[in-house]
Amino acid sequence: METSTLAVSAPYQAQSPGTAQHILIVDDDREIRELLTRFLEREHFQVTAVRDAREARRLWSPGAFQLIVLDLMLPGQSGMGFAAWLREQSDVPIVMLTARGEETDRIAGLELGADDYLPKPFNPRELLARMRAVLRRAGEAATRREAAPRAMCFSNWTLEPARRRLMNPEGAEVPLTAGEYDLLLALAERPNRVLTRDMLLDLLRGRPAGPFDRAIDVAISRLRRKLDDDGRQAQLIKTVRGGGYIFAAEVERR
Repeated sequence: METSTLAVSAPYQAQSPGTAQHILIVDDDREIRELLTRFLEREHFQVTAVRDAREARRLWSPGAFQLIVLDLMLPGQSGMGFAAWLREQSDVPIVMLTARGEETDRIAGLELGADDYLPKPFNPRELLARMRAVLRRAGEAATRREAAPRAMCFSNWTLEPARRRLMNPEGAEVPLTAGEYDLLLALAERPNRVLTRDMLLDLLRGRPAGPFDRAIDVAISRLRRKLDDDGRQAQLIKTVRGGGYIFAAEVERR
């Protein structure tokens, strides 16, 4: 699976009040493209719909779109591959809309940086509600970044919110996926507090975990490896039996 860092990517930019938000739909099903275009335009969005990643990449430019609705099963480059490419360019919100609803696909999509995941067949109104929630969180995150500290330091590691990057004790950048970065930031903003899986998923995706949703556990495991905190004796991100996780470090804001 491709992974990427957001160190050089363009930050999400919310639209000015009164301006229609521009949605890019990438789906090879013509009927779905036409249905969603008509539906979202009635909801006062500006919509561009394309059939594959090649067309989407041709149209892409930073700030052109406020959200991507992305199918996974595309001709040519897969939706997963396109999502990885997008995450190298921007942290634009992504809602994955796909017939591939297995748990492993959902986890893979969220780890690549998707903001939500809706399996087909779907109700357009549910998609609309999820899109609005994702757009609201993206706008709030952009506001928080403007007021964020230059650096958050813990155990000789440095997290730089404005540049969305993590530096190790030797001063080298550690590549993080969008999901890993967002998870680490959520933990570092709440040190020495027990955060349940539901709380973490709600902070990251705005919804509670499903009964088989292991995305948080998988992301925690991978993040521990990035922080050299792997194994049963984890010191930075500790497991609370029956509770969730705790970021057991003092965080200095600079």
